[in-house]
Amino acid sequence: MEDTGSHGNRGGWRRLGVFWLAVLSLMAICGGVVQWLGPPEIPPAPHEASAVPAPGQVATRIPGPGVAFTRPEVVGPVVAGRDTPGPVADPDPALLEPLSEASKYNLPRIASDGRVAMQVYAAGFDHSSRRPRVGLLLAGIGMNEADSDAAIRTLPGAVSLAVSPYGANLPRLLATARTAGHEYLIAVPLEPAGFPLNDPGPYTLLTSQSAAVNIQNLYWALSRVDGFAGATGVIGTMRGERLAAMTDQMEAVLSEFSGRGLFYVDPREGGGAVTKAWGRHVELVIDDPADRDVANRTMVDAKLAELELRAKDTGSALGLVMLPTPVTVARIAAWIIGLADRGLALAPVSALAMPPADVPVKLTEREQ
Repeated sequence: MEDTGSHGNRGGWRRLGVFWLAVLSLMAICGGVVQWLGPPEIPPAPHEASAVPAPGQVATRIPGPGVAFTRPEVVGPVVAGRDTPGPVADPDPALLEPLSEASKYNLPRIASDGRVAMQVYAAGFDHSSRRPRVGLLLAGIGMNEADSDAAIRTLPGAVSLAVSPYGANLPRLLATARTAGHEYLIAVPLEPAGFPLNDPGPYTLLTSQSAAVNIQNLYWALSRVDGFAGATGVIGTMRGERLAAMTDQMEAVLSEFSGRGLFYVDPREGGGAVTKAWGRHVELVIDDPADRDVANRTMVDAKLAELELRAKDTGSALGLVMLPTPVTVARIAAWIIGLADRGLALAPVSALAMPPADVPVKLTEREQ
């Protein structure tokens, strides 16, 4: 008689063996497929992603979990001028260095993040404007406190100021100027024509002195105030013609301006392009400080009209006003009122500055 129980057990073990053989075969097949396809690509977590800076950006490390993300800092080209309207920034410690150890005076410098005075302290201007640009540099600020204060409050912020290093109460005047939106330049005493009969004052840069002594005198002028966007060579009725004509001496001065993030305005009429630093020359002197009677009004009006024509002919023009006398300031204020209707844009000096090159560049081609 057949043992049916034993036969059933053998059949069950056989089926179980077949089942596991099938499972193992399937696992082997899947493993082969995975090995052939390779492991799946797992995207990194957001905090582990690497940041590749785009052109014009500085690479910024992406922080780990729980750390706030900082956007990459966009670093624009180093140019003169500022687009943002409104008051001019107060002096920034990052743009200053001590004149000497333990000195209370400072020299301008380029900040560690690349910011420069000729941008940070520039007056706001819409650089997209294609209207001819006309600018005015009003010098002598600080030499007469009452006249300087009246000019700062009367004229719009687009009129740039040149501050005398010999002026009085300069911090108060310049705080008012910044609030009103005026950019300002420091006036550097350079040896003028007719020296020593024409003498700007102490610490003048002279043709008879060594370059090292002149640089020390330059540092004196640059340390009298803080927060200026540029420099110029006009003091009173003197415009530094003699030293400016010495190429080696003047190039050393311009290199200092460039290395400290400043632009330079050559106060000599038609002095040509400024090399070694951002800047430009003035086209026309508007006032004659020796003539302050009623006839001065006619002369100032005629010079302003001529400056306007030059701007229309060439695309831009810069006028120099050597002293902020009441008559001159009043005539300038009246002239400015109708400029926009006559198709012109009143521009601060920083918006008229050219790159440091021997060949002038059109303002519309200037890199912004």
